[in-house]
Amino acid sequence: MKKLMLILFVVMSVCIHFKSSAQDMEIDDSFVFELGLPNGFGNAPFRNIMQGVIYVSPMYQYTLRSGLMFGAGIHYSYFNINQFRINQKVSGGMHNGAAFIKLGHEKFWTPSLATDIGVKAGIVQSAFVTDTLKSMGITYNAKQAAYIEPNLGICLAADVNASFRLTIGYAFYGFGYKPWDIGINSDLGHSTAELNKPSSYLIIGFGYSRYFNGKKSTNSGWDEE
Repeated sequence: MKKLMLILFVVMSVCIHFKSSAQDMEIDDSFVFELGLPNGFGNAPFRNIMQGVIYVSPMYQYTLRSGLMFGAGIHYSYFNINQFRINQKVSGGMHNGAAFIKLGHEKFWTPSLATDIGVKAGIVQSAFVTDTLKSMGITYNAKQAAYIEPNLGICLAADVNASFRLTIGYAFYGFGYKPWDIGINSDLGHSTAELNKPSSYLIIGFGYSRYFNGKKSTNSGWDEE
């Protein structure tokens, strides 16, 4: 977490460096790349056992003059098993791949400051891979479910066709996490209600946007060709 916060500080500092010479951004279509650290919530065993390692999400989005934005993309996240939270030795983790569409609002409020508020919704495919499952003759346990993620991006322009952002999201996977998903033959003291709660997690990270609106950066003044 300390490393992530340091990276975020560096990114924000770079953006602020360019702030004084920014121009109005006339955004339309763009490529966005997000990188973050996920932290489990919701489902009790998921929150206690699984430790978020990485969240990566590239996407394409198009913004109308009104600010209405829509797009599509994919994401990958990985959660490692925290062996200090279970009563037996199990190594491995949970891989998640999702495809989604995004709907929201994106707007530059000043020449250099923008917000990107939206909701991603789609399908997630999860695979639990552990040494315990393999010892049982199971290569992996798979789950497929609906996925939804409200998210917020606070963007600072670094060029006429690029910006960096601080991102905050909260993802919901439409399945309950259970200890036997990773090969543990026990409920570890959790009730049925706790086991059936959807798995969810908070994402805090940073991102980069590349705007394909015809502008070019030719010098520090960002003059257009």
